Amino acid sequence: MTVIAARPERGASLQSEPVATSPEMRAIVEASAPERTRPEWRGPGFGEFVGIVALMMAVTAISIDNLLPAFPAMQSHFGLSDPNRLQLLIYVYMIGFGVAQLAYGPLSDTYGRRPILLGSLVIYVAGCGLAMVAPTFEWLLAARVVQGIGAAGGRVLSTAIVRDRFTGREMASVMSLIMMVFLIVPMIAPAIGGAMLLLGSWHYVFVSMLALAGILALWFSMRMPETLHPQHRRPFSLTAVVEAVRLTLRTRVAVGYATALGLLTGCIMGYVGSAQQVFDTGLYHLGGLFPLAFGLVAGAMGAATLVNARIVRRLGMRTLSHAGLGLFVAVAVVQVLLGLAYQGRPPLGLFLAVLSANQFLISFAMPNFNALALQPLGEIAGTASSVLGFYTTLLGAMCGFVIGQAFDGSVLPIGIGYAALGGLALAVVAWTERGRLFRGGVAG
Repeated sequence: MTVIAARPERGASLQSEPVATSPEMRAIVEASAPERTRPEWRGPGFGEFVGIVALMMAVTAISIDNLLPAFPAMQSHFGLSDPNRLQLLIYVYMIGFGVAQLAYGPLSDTYGRRPILLGSLVIYVAGCGLAMVAPTFEWLLAARVVQGIGAAGGRVLSTAIVRDRFTGREMASVMSLIMMVFLIVPMIAPAIGGAMLLLGSWHYVFVSMLALAGILALWFSMRMPETLHPQHRRPFSLTAVVEAVRLTLRTRVAVGYATALGLLTGCIMGYVGSAQQVFDTGLYHLGGLFPLAFGLVAGAMGAATLVNARIVRRLGMRTLSHAGLGLFVAVAVVQVLLGLAYQGRPPLGLFLAVLSANQFLISFAMPNFNALALQPLGEIAGTASSVLGFYTTLLGAMCGFVIGQAFDGSVLPIGIGYAALGGLALAVVAWTERGRLFRGGVAG
């Protein structure tokens, strides 16, 4: 299989073409100019490639979602009076996850994707070990930060590896398939966490995380070759990194779509942080059926990413993502009205239907926004992925924290958060595209 060159297609929007604005960046771009066609791919086939990269991202999801059923046991074990404090286990993880992304991209641009990914897994395993022996809640929070630092490697490098091999609508299609596999994890993660609790303790939840990290380390090390082209590998230079960061932050498309992605990530994080209280202890009291409700909502996201992967090459990233975002905002308004009509406690079936519809729609925006943000930055994919990942993660964690901490025994905070953040994201996308929504191109 011939690897597609990491450069925007001819005919793409002018704002999709990065401009080297310093001698350092011109040298980086010019060094890769003579050879745009990469060697024949000798790694795993397409399906296995998607599976490996999806598993890299799945480490992040399982580290959040399979912990949710253990919240009551942890609350009892550590003697916490305020159940909202347990949400910190999600948000401190995301802070470590977000900050660490700044390092992985530049390091992988210098040393390659493989050694940096395997090194990040070592950090992740250390965090799991610290969590299993945590004597206090504060210790556990610190261990979750370490876990997040380790898991960040998979997030940054999964995107960079895909960007190493694909571009344009093909990249969006691949990212959608990866997101589909990735989103299967939340469907089963709470059930895995519940099964671990049956073994006798919340500590066993971290055993499942260790097992997943071990499978990934073995599979990746045996099957995934280095994807960074030798001509694109460069000595670590703080000046070059700073210039790459400046180039990323001056690229309107990258910053705009990353901001919109961060706001939508805030919606997801707000829901995830509140899910255990909404479905189990605080509102609907589903008990053992909590993983089923959570999985149904995650299944809607997985179905949407599969549909997106099938049609994005024909319709384009902008058309699909803009339509998905607009409909998401409309349904979020309906979600708020529904909450108000039932004093914040709508029937479970009705709430699940509207929430699943919104999760379905958001999945037409998020993978495409990710691809659109990185599209003009192929020559600095590792550093750009780090910078944008750091930004979107921290923005999403902060917005999600506000939504989660607003939980008051009703579904209104989630609905209001979705409507507000979705509306802001739509405004940001309109600014990014200078008001020309649904405008496609050869690359988008």
